Amino acid sequence: MHHDVIDLRRFYYTRALGRVAQRILRDRLMANWPPELTTGMTVAGYGFAVPLLRPYLDRARRVTGLMPGPQGVMAWPAGMANHSVLSDETAWPLETGSVDRLVVLHGLETSDHPAALLAEAWRVLGPGGRVVVMVPNRAGLWARTDTTPFGFGRSYTAGQLERQAEAAGFVTERNGAAIYIPPSDRRFWLRSAMWWERMGGKIASMLVAGVIWAEFSKQTPAPVGPGRRVTVPSPLDVLEGIARPRPARGPAAEGAGQGMRGQHRRAPAAVGRDGPDRDSD
Repeated sequence: MHHDVIDLRRFYYTRALGRVAQRILRDRLMANWPPELTTGMTVAGYGFAVPLLRPYLDRARRVTGLMPGPQGVMAWPAGMANHSVLSDETAWPLETGSVDRLVVLHGLETSDHPAALLAEAWRVLGPGGRVVVMVPNRAGLWARTDTTPFGFGRSYTAGQLERQAEAAGFVTERNGAAIYIPPSDRRFWLRSAMWWERMGGKIASMLVAGVIWAEFSKQTPAPVGPGRRVTVPSPLDVLEGIARPRPARGPAAEGAGQGMRGQHRRAPAAVGRDGPDRDSD
């Protein structure tokens, strides 16, 4: 079952519970990827990750929000040049290896082809690129109600998420959980949400959290085994094809050569003990 972009926008930008969830998830992402460390990078999000990408607009070289076709697309960010685009879940309009940081939110749990989606994420990431995937926690309260976007699609455990990503070629770097308050609009829970975030990881870890997340990296191994041998020539080998210098051939050179040959044909004068012979008149 896919989300509707109108419902997602209403939850994150209009509903008080959604704005609190947005703040919690954004703070969690920024703790892993501070905006100042993404200067000059290409940052992308898939699903409905645009609520988490705004801090990177001023630092990153390019920020793109990819939204799947069954969900629909909306212009983002409001009042600025559009950074969002409608895309197929297994054919993103991005060049291979062009993305440095990727966020997947409300994308994997509703995908019809999750393995192909992760393979597409692996394709667009450059070597050493990182992706953060956020999905509903199977053991949490948020996956048991359909009043929030985290009650749709497949819910995951931490182990299931890691195994599926590693099957696509990713390496797990870190993981965690977020949103420890119940999915309620009561003011008590909304006002104490940040306190529950600080205490939740210490008390129950991932047991009651609504969302689990994991950060994965793309590691490209060096080729092993027999391969083509590359020979790097020595700097002195560059001069091997140059012949030794020879005298230039031309009219002047030929005339000089004939003069020298005439001198060699002239017989030397006879010299005696008392000096050279002199003719008398």
